[in-house]
Amino acid sequence: METTRGCILVHLLLLFYVPATFFFTNVAGQSNGESVVVAVHNMSAPAGSTAVLHCQSQRMVWIQDRLKDRQRVVHWDLYRHGPEYNVERILDMFSTGDQRIYNAYNQGRVSINNTAFSDGNFSLVIKDVGMSDKGIYSCNLHHHYCHLYESIKVQLNVTKSARREKKFWDGEKAVFVVLVGSTVALPCVNRRPVWTEGHSEEEQQVVHWDRQLPGIRHDRADRLVDMYASGERRHYGPLFLRRKMNISEDAFILGDFSLSIYNLQPPDHGIYSCHLHHHYCGLHERRVYQLTVEPPLAPELTAAPRSLPSEEAGSNVVELPPVINVILPERRSHFLQQLGYILATLLLLALIATAIILLTRRRRKRGLEYDLRQSERRQAMASEFEVDATEMKICNHEEIRLDYKNNIMKEKAELAKLPPPKVIDLDKEMERTAWK
Repeated sequence: METTRGCILVHLLLLFYVPATFFFTNVAGQSNGESVVVAVHNMSAPAGSTAVLHCQSQRMVWIQDRLKDRQRVVHWDLYRHGPEYNVERILDMFSTGDQRIYNAYNQGRVSINNTAFSDGNFSLVIKDVGMSDKGIYSCNLHHHYCHLYESIKVQLNVTKSARREKKFWDGEKAVFVVLVGSTVALPCVNRRPVWTEGHSEEEQQVVHWDRQLPGIRHDRADRLVDMYASGERRHYGPLFLRRKMNISEDAFILGDFSLSIYNLQPPDHGIYSCHLHHHYCGLHERRVYQLTVEPPLAPELTAAPRSLPSEEAGSNVVELPPVINVILPERRSHFLQQLGYILATLLLLALIATAIILLTRRRRKRGLEYDLRQSERRQAMASEFEVDATEMKICNHEEIRLDYKNNIMKEKAELAKLPPPKVIDLDKEMERTAWK
């Protein structure tokens, strides 16, 4: 019975090895060998100077890494269907061979081959299958060093009838229908070198610089220098070209792959490319630099000091250089600024004049009102005086109309109307005339 089950298990693995290769999903960073342009720079430098084309990347994948263990890990998860949909972690296995089983019930029941990270077979073996084992199983491969992630899903159904045992593809994943109490191996096979060769990272890291002349495609550019993570360096081209171009020896330690070009000359212009290849992780990056060589900088001319003529032979007097006053023309903006100041001043003066005029008119208006009031008062007083005078005239007429009986009484009445006689002191009048 055990032999028959072992044969069935082998046949299952053989049948599902080929279709299982199509279950994996490619992730970002894996390519078919074509370089991906990640940056484009335009640079210019004068002839005779030193140009530095900065090509830097601080990603761990481009720097020498000594932590090779636990960089790769595979874990199996179980997705159960039902009213309470949940996910259960079954086990983890690291590249060092260590396994971690999360549920005590699965101890001794589930396992992965210890040689998984050398032969690429990460299949999950489940012994004594029970009804609680049914669900969708997910095989997840993680590569922390290369930032890779691949996944495969297998559905497991459990039956009590041997006639219903079968395996098929539902269009998305493999489906296994197995008998209760049997042993099943859920396939998960990936023999790519990135998952099986864990100690060759440094040998497959390389950076190289190319120079592309006008009219030449980038894949046919001239190779300048190659540098490997192991420290090996290769230069191409004539000797003078090798001496003027260099990469730091600590490039793979610092992640700085910048190219220095000494004594820059007009023939050095063109398009330079920095290629970073990681064959182990399948990463290919390219950075492009358009370098333009400008005319050399003109040297600064400094006039030598001249000595003043002197009769003494040992004179050390030095003539100071003449001072030249340069008057720069004013800009248009400066003229507009001055014009704005003038207009603001005129506007302020106009406002002050307007305020003065308004105050003057108000004062005049108040003066006219005061004069009118005074004239009205004078007219009222005059009218009252005229009334009194008319009354006096009436009284006088009445007195004149009196009929006197004799002349003596008439003279007395006239004397009564006359003012009283004025008393004059003759002594005082004589003194006044004497003082004058």
